[in-house]
Amino acid sequence: MHSFENKTIRDLAQECESVDDILAMMKVLFKETLQLVFEAEIEEHLGYSKHSQLGNNSGNSRNGYSKKTIKTKFGNTQLHIPRDRKGEYEPQIVKKYETSINGLEEQIIALYSKGMSTRDIEDHMKDIYGVNVSPSLVSKVTDKILPQVFEWQSRPLEQVYPIVYLDAIHFKVRHENRIINKAAYTVLGVNSQGVKDILGIWIGENESASFWLSVCTDLKNRGVEDILIACKDGLAGFSEAIQSIFPQTDIQLCVIHQIRNSMKYVATKDRQEFMNDLKKVYKASVIEEAELQFGKLQEKWSSKYQKVISSWEENWVELTAFFAYTSDIRKMIYTTNTVEGYHRQLRKVTKTKFAYPTDNALRKIIYLATTGIVEKWGNPIPSWLECKSQFKIIFGDRLKD
Repeated sequence: MHSFENKTIRDLAQECESVDDILAMMKVLFKETLQLVFEAEIEEHLGYSKHSQLGNNSGNSRNGYSKKTIKTKFGNTQLHIPRDRKGEYEPQIVKKYETSINGLEEQIIALYSKGMSTRDIEDHMKDIYGVNVSPSLVSKVTDKILPQVFEWQSRPLEQVYPIVYLDAIHFKVRHENRIINKAAYTVLGVNSQGVKDILGIWIGENESASFWLSVCTDLKNRGVEDILIACKDGLAGFSEAIQSIFPQTDIQLCVIHQIRNSMKYVATKDRQEFMNDLKKVYKASVIEEAELQFGKLQEKWSSKYQKVISSWEENWVELTAFFAYTSDIRKMIYTTNTVEGYHRQLRKVTKTKFAYPTDNALRKIIYLATTGIVEKWGNPIPSWLECKSQFKIIFGDRLKD
């Protein structure tokens, strides 16, 4: 092995004839530098240098070395960790239980956050760094972010959100030796400055009033005092839950989802005509016109498509809440497309995985993908200044700067 002490970079360069030579030399240099650090650490720990007479009868002394192999960007590197007789010395630059250093863990987490499979990460680390990374190591490394995940999910929120959007995205998760469908329920908020943020993601099997009550209670406990408008898809139990925690909130059911669900039950030959009549309802300028056009829709189609008409009748109040606002605000709230756009970005990362082994594995990838997405949300949404002035007129003191 080369010894690099007292050699200059120029001296080292003269010994290299290829890139492989440089990498090999860097690996040895890296190892020898760590060894020098270990020697400095134990010297400081003991209070005297190696072979110094100050160590005589000091009560503690060096006791040889233990071997440890770590994974680095230069491949697997075997180190010799100094020991003391009392067993009190612990290396600081490479912690006692660390098995990888030099940014390797950050590399693994970065690859994992892009949706790469464990096998792809294993192949990548082998090809680039010559390091064998097992699936269990990937899991252990990425598990280190779980405290960040739970801290993010419980972080304090703002007092007022003019708009929140709610929707679910579904994944397959292993549970008791079988694969089941689970939903990640997303709450996306727009704050008083018009900036979007993911307020939280809750993983569950079944939505219900009690489930949504726990979500709304969580938001309340984290500092949310008021939500002006909540835009949702057909989430079972949500309306009752939010009214119990935020009783002044207006609820807008996604019109686009309602239309899609309606058209499933309309015969192909009637769809164009039915859709033309339906547009006159939801594209009306005022609620009175919408009610008039809906009356005509009922009269014309009830006998043929009673199930569709009944669905609109049952959800009429929440489907037409947007008529109380100006056109700028209507565009923002009549559909949950804002949160669906976030889910589309999330799906780009998660689509490579058929099923997740645990809920926590799903939480990790959602959190990592979300932090990457939210970083790009620093600017207010379009037309926010105009909408904010209108919100202030409509809601008065409820909207806080």
